[in-house]
Amino acid sequence: MPIITFEYDELEKHGISIEKDRLIDILPMLGSDIEDYDDETVKVEFFPNRPDQLSLEGLSRSLKGFISQETGLPSYSIEESGEEVYIDEKITKIRPFISFAIIKSVDVSGKKLKQIMGFQENLHWVIGRDRKKVAIGIHNLDVIKGPFYYIASEKNENAFIPLEHENKMTPEEILIKHEKGSKYSHLLEKFNMYPLILDKNNEVLSMPPIINGELTKLTDNTKNIVIDVTGTDEKAVNQCLNILCSSFAEIGGKIESLKIIYPDKTVITPDLKVKEKIVHVATANKLIGIDIDADEIKRLISKARMDAEIIDSNSLKVKIPSYRIDILHEVDLIENIAIQYCINKIKPKMPKIATVANEDPWFKSDNSIREVMIGLGFQEIMSLMLTSEENHYSKMNQEISEHVEVARPISLERTMIRTNLINGLMEFLEDNKHEDLPQKIFEIGDVLYLDDSKETKTNTIKKLSALICHSTTNFTEIKSTISSVLLNLGYDMQITPSINPSFIKGRVGNIKSKNGEIEGVFGELSPLVIDNFDLKYPVTCFEITFKL
Repeated sequence: MPIITFEYDELEKHGISIEKDRLIDILPMLGSDIEDYDDETVKVEFFPNRPDQLSLEGLSRSLKGFISQETGLPSYSIEESGEEVYIDEKITKIRPFISFAIIKSVDVSGKKLKQIMGFQENLHWVIGRDRKKVAIGIHNLDVIKGPFYYIASEKNENAFIPLEHENKMTPEEILIKHEKGSKYSHLLEKFNMYPLILDKNNEVLSMPPIINGELTKLTDNTKNIVIDVTGTDEKAVNQCLNILCSSFAEIGGKIESLKIIYPDKTVITPDLKVKEKIVHVATANKLIGIDIDADEIKRLISKARMDAEIIDSNSLKVKIPSYRIDILHEVDLIENIAIQYCINKIKPKMPKIATVANEDPWFKSDNSIREVMIGLGFQEIMSLMLTSEENHYSKMNQEISEHVEVARPISLERTMIRTNLINGLMEFLEDNKHEDLPQKIFEIGDVLYLDDSKETKTNTIKKLSALICHSTTNFTEIKSTISSVLLNLGYDMQITPSINPSFIKGRVGNIKSKNGEIEGVFGELSPLVIDNFDLKYPVTCFEITFKL
């Protein structure tokens, strides 16, 4: 998860004077986890649902509200810069959306410059999915001139000096030779032209989503900046820009807008217009388990740095700042009311219901499977349903298929919901390769597939997967193992040839039962897959899907 580190005296520069012990008590109430702290420094981890708090400025704004030092909706004024950004029609098929803002009279010297870079990278993966969805460029405005141009460039044209480099490179050379270029080249590999942002004199600001130009690098002396945010999701692009602008405004930056001229429309960014939602007193009291009136809810909403207008005794209209992209429904407002009320003050109550409990049949069968697997000498593991495309597909030598993505992942290792269990077992082996061999592990768990026929658009499936690792494990061993498993579970087994890139060709087979209750795969994993997980011994495995 994203972590920000700051010193106590930095809060004082933001006008907050608070005892250290009280600060340590308050921070978890704001949705954070304190990683570490000492007499001078605090290291805080925030959940990705509050990207506006991933900077010291955003945290200070929330903290002021919680301690009632500053309450209500922050006001940020925007002036017109008179600058324009022209969008090349060709770029709309590559990375179609862009937003711009100018921030003047901002101090980025000392620690602030490092904090800005950290904030930028946190937003890159919290909102941007590691730059795939959104990428940010922050530039020294005083060394460039508008108007600006967002173009699709030929691979070998518009050479420029990339950040932290000394020589000019073409866009194609950057993707091959530059460290950032090779890391993010997969984002542009299917295109024949590459995005570039140019100024009036054809100076290159950046090559999104890869690298900025050395020309516009921020220094301690930078006073005026221009921000570009590009991406494939227009809403996410604008949300990211709003969070950045409001954060710079908290340290005295003056926001100026630009006119973005597309081939078919013109927009002005940034747009910090507030949203409005209704919250109901009765609903808030019921969900939180408290008894407060509209006046008290208005006060608590104000502490959450929003404004509220009482409509009647049961309803309030809430004005939500543009940087609060986490507030989507009434329940999100109620969560903020609970936080400002102080969750520790809420007394738990036993629900007034009576039930007769029975074990869910979905899980009851798991016990029978466990008995069989443990009887065969396997040890059970339980892994998270969340994984990453790299571990789930790339390391397993599989093509990426449709899957459920996490909108705001906690980390780059948890960006999707799994569709099989094998890579989770391999990750476990990778983390425990220091243990003695043989290793025989299994997992019973749910996976999730996209399914438009379902109300939730997803389908949950139960699977069983097992893995054997030692120096002589082979196809015969895993075949006899899966035969024993299915025999003890009461299934017959039919084997058919399989072509699965995760396994060695000719040493893999598909299985299914006569009546179609199960299907699966078993065999020897490919040396490429084994090497991808940094393992040194052969691995065999099977996976069974229970088709209920």
